[in-house]
Amino acid sequence: MDTIRIPEILLPKSADMTLWAVNACDQFTSDKNYWSYLDKLVGSNVSALRLIFPEIYLNDNPEMRIAEINRAMRDYIDSGVFKEVSGGFILVERKTQSGTRTGIVLSIDLEDYSFERGAKTPVRSTEATILERIPPRVKIRGDAPVELPHVMLLYDDRKSSVLNCVRRGRVLYDFTLNMGGGSVKGTFIENAEEVKNRFYSLAEKTNFLFAVGDGNHSLAAAKACWDNIKYKLTDNEREVHPARFALCEAVNIYDDALCFEPIHRLVKTRETEKFISGLQTCGGKNAYLLCGGKKTEIPFSDNVPEGIRLLDKYVNTFIAENGGEVDYIHGIEELEKFTAEGGLGVALPAIGKEDFFALIASGGNLPRKTFSMGEGNEKRYYIEAKKIK
Repeated sequence: MDTIRIPEILLPKSADMTLWAVNACDQFTSDKNYWSYLDKLVGSNVSALRLIFPEIYLNDNPEMRIAEINRAMRDYIDSGVFKEVSGGFILVERKTQSGTRTGIVLSIDLEDYSFERGAKTPVRSTEATILERIPPRVKIRGDAPVELPHVMLLYDDRKSSVLNCVRRGRVLYDFTLNMGGGSVKGTFIENAEEVKNRFYSLAEKTNFLFAVGDGNHSLAAAKACWDNIKYKLTDNEREVHPARFALCEAVNIYDDALCFEPIHRLVKTRETEKFISGLQTCGGKNAYLLCGGKKTEIPFSDNVPEGIRLLDKYVNTFIAENGGEVDYIHGIEELEKFTAEGGLGVALPAIGKEDFFALIASGGNLPRKTFSMGEGNEKRYYIEAKKIK
């Protein structure tokens, strides 16, 4: 197994890091105020915000936005915004309201990753990948000279054997994150080869090294871009091409500060009563129906993934027949806020950490948007970058 690679990481040389780092592009997709405030906060400063495409703007002149992103990437490279960190991984310690979450920034070989359900590759998708969502991301990535990851990989390490072997080097960054994201510290890992071998020891019997916790569609887009490129290369070029390797952060699923939160459904429809009357759920777990500021407990399947599949099928059928749309909300407070303003929500139960890897290994992908790792402001912020051209 040679899935893990030691990347050449790009970090800003002298930026205001609080303005540089920004939250994952797929967060706060119903909250324009979040992104417009962040845009004003960043202003003309160098920032990862200028290098990403917040999903709330996917239907707002995307061609122009993609061109601006690519232009900013080239400008940042040409003007010397970045410095290179090579020869090791980065230990990331992220403080949020849930505690301190510890991850390792590394690269993976996309040849060892698949988003197909039931795949037995070392790196596996955790949720059903919507193929229609890949082309827009491929378009964003297609001409981009660098990538900034919000992909978080999970690994199964009850004894924390990987982190226990890490040898810390110099501190690369240590700062407060904007928009209530807490704080983050990055430290160079000096013994990357030893850390790699500890990772591999976790998967000796199963060949299941990493499950994609966050950023499934972004990693799928990276894979699609690589597949588009590799057949045009010689064998030697294919072995070392930077687009073959994707930058990610790996986090132990048993990290005390890694909270598995359900992703709730917000159904925007004028036919709320009709939706409620047709909704049928059963089982020994509890979910909640939110509408007009009221919260009602409803039964839910003991097999949470199967219950979500049935719920999503009902939601999609209802929207097809009655109009409306569905959004996926991180955090019960956000759901309560939006359902008080209109529409209705279904607050879902969470999946247990101890069941997670077994569910993926036995049944393949979970339904799309089944779980989230923490609240929206706990998501991975864009900090590190890597060349892909």
